[in-house]
Amino acid sequence: MYSNFIHGLGNTSDSIHSMIRYLIRNHKSLSFTPTFIKILVFKRLKVSQTLLFSRFDIQPSSKVFQAKLSMNRSNTLCLFDVDGTLTLPQRVIEKEMESFVLNDIKPLTSIGIVGGSDLKKIAFQMGGLEVVNNFDYVFAENGLVAYKYGTELPSQTIQAHVGEEKLQRFINYCLLYMSKLHLPVKRGTFIEFRRGLINVSPVGRSCSMEERRQFNEYDKQHNIRKDFVESLRKEFPDLGLVYSIGGEISFDVFPKGWDKTYCLRHVKDQNFEHIHFFGDKTDPGGNDFEIFSHDQTIGHRVQSYKDTM
Repeated sequence: MYSNFIHGLGNTSDSIHSMIRYLIRNHKSLSFTPTFIKILVFKRLKVSQTLLFSRFDIQPSSKVFQAKLSMNRSNTLCLFDVDGTLTLPQRVIEKEMESFVLNDIKPLTSIGIVGGSDLKKIAFQMGGLEVVNNFDYVFAENGLVAYKYGTELPSQTIQAHVGEEKLQRFINYCLLYMSKLHLPVKRGTFIEFRRGLINVSPVGRSCSMEERRQFNEYDKQHNIRKDFVESLRKEFPDLGLVYSIGGEISFDVFPKGWDKTYCLRHVKDQNFEHIHFFGDKTDPGGNDFEIFSHDQTIGHRVQSYKDTM
């Protein structure tokens, strides 16, 4: 019904207000909920404009709906996953995406990124360590390593939380399990120990991009990672660990509550009215699921990094 009208809209603020006025004037019976506006606008306009419609005050008894643009940098935070949301997996952010986030989104709302990788990998993908200054918040390792306005925040470690003896039993079991796997290829760095989690890669993180793609296709057919995780759950039911399959070649292991929702504790004192999260691995078991479905966030699923724009 609205496709021709919306398709013709430009990217200026005048266009935004024109659309609001058009809808209010011509379709007074519609319910202007955030979901309705998102479905209506998301595929036609930039996210920066879509987010302007994120909240509407509705007066059911009135003949005229009063639309309220509610976003600003003090009351709204947009959090972005990295792989598959801002970049291709393990690739450097493209200039168009970088400009979109920093020049289109940042003036409208506070921005942050949250990833399971360590800061070094995130910095590489985001164009360098200047990322901690370009974004208001940078949460590496799900927020166990956190920066706010360029300043590092206090952190926690998985070894202090779980204990060395238990960790060694867990790591030894993983290495034994992987030694029995037969895959198209195996390379190196099967266990990567990070501050807040353990990353387990059956193929090895040192594999090439082609080997990464090859394993990912093999994994889809044979459930290598899924079966591995199920074995760990049965073997270590008392460690209080959570398993999150993300990316193409590995899965993360961390204490319960140390998924991406961990980062939310770092913004609690800011009292944001709205926290929007954008991610691609949002299904149960994916490493974006917990924060995507959390009651403190408004989750947005993207199909690829290009879908984010």
